[in-house]
Amino acid sequence: MTSPDVAAPDWPAPTAAGPLDATVEVPGSKSLTNRYLVLAALADGPGRLRAPLRSRDTLLMAQALRDLGARIEDDPAAPGDWLVTPLPLAGPAGATAGTATVDCGLAGTVMRFLPAVAALADRPVRFDGDAGARVRPMGPVLAALRDLGVEVTEHGEPGHLPFTVAGSGGVPGGAVDVDASASSQFVSGLLLAAARFGRGLTVRHTGPTLPSLPHIEMTVAVLRAAGVEVDDSRPTIWRVEPGSIAARDVRVEPDLSNAAPFLCAAVVAGGTVRVPGWPASTTQPGGLLPGILEQMGATTSLDGDVLSVSGTGVVHGVDLDLRAAGEIAPTIAALAALGDGPTRLRGIAHLRGHETDRLAALSAEITRLGGQAEQTADGLVITPRPLHGGTVRTYADHRMATFGALLGLAVPGVLVQDVATTAKTIPDFVGLWDGMLA
Repeated sequence: MTSPDVAAPDWPAPTAAGPLDATVEVPGSKSLTNRYLVLAALADGPGRLRAPLRSRDTLLMAQALRDLGARIEDDPAAPGDWLVTPLPLAGPAGATAGTATVDCGLAGTVMRFLPAVAALADRPVRFDGDAGARVRPMGPVLAALRDLGVEVTEHGEPGHLPFTVAGSGGVPGGAVDVDASASSQFVSGLLLAAARFGRGLTVRHTGPTLPSLPHIEMTVAVLRAAGVEVDDSRPTIWRVEPGSIAARDVRVEPDLSNAAPFLCAAVVAGGTVRVPGWPASTTQPGGLLPGILEQMGATTSLDGDVLSVSGTGVVHGVDLDLRAAGEIAPTIAALAALGDGPTRLRGIAHLRGHETDRLAALSAEITRLGGQAEQTADGLVITPRPLHGGTVRTYADHRMATFGALLGLAVPGVLVQDVATTAKTIPDFVGLWDGMLA
């Protein structure tokens, strides 16, 4: 994947020739795939993931778990499935010579889910990633591990990559306080490994805000489905009891947040876009999308497992709190820039610490194309203005690339820089986008 500093051909975002009528098969959920991979690697026996997402983030997770000692293999009898043989976690500290190295790329789930797993390993594990990953906050996870008696050595700026976790073959467990205001992944990363700690783990969130709570609820749900006892009855406190993690055969839901640009295309261009495999209930934050799109002027329907979104090309401005679904904020921001009135997006201050500072990036790129977008303390105010063509910078951020593609449906002459960055979560975004328009 290229970076914004590397010259690469810009992708001409196609403009919609008329109303859409398309069905788009969206790949599996990144969030679920990576949670299932971690639990399968910590399970009490071999497991299977059916229809997992195979993108940069999930391939990095699979390789990192292999580097820690798990086996993750393609099933020749069921192409597309992964067979997982768990990590050997029973060995004493130092049983394996040398230091394992985990390449996090730009994947928050890898850098934040695996340090607690590495603490259970039998050797030191060094974590590093892309240049952009080195500015993403890691301090709360590292502090929590130290409070649990795990030795962590930082090799650069404190609270950031790179660092080394001294795996000792086990973690006593207990209780930790964590400020997860910057990312719910800090909590999820500890909970996923906690059943394998000697005394389990109680995690208390101490910060002023807690973004993306549905992602923590997703973590709790997959743990319970694997037989782990989790008590989340008290707000911002989670208790995981020690015990085994059941080996499972699981099918991965489509990624509902990655479905967002395609469904929103119907709102921009008019017509209808359908996504099959939409769950009747889900812990994915993207599950909130139909209600949001209805506020912005679309009509939605769920027929069996097929979600249909229809639009007229008219987008209404809204006032939205996206605290629970910040990952779809760039997509909603694209709609807002094409709206018939101002939009305020609230509760998303934590997006400043994602793949890039998404609030700054969205403000800059909307302004670059002639729009008006102002940052607030916790979000954006977007006031529609006539837009013109130009190059949308993506900052090595997959959601900035799909943001640019969505604007291009209505604005001729939009070029998207480094569209290949979408491979982080969508292996063939351009092919799917062209197919929708065809």
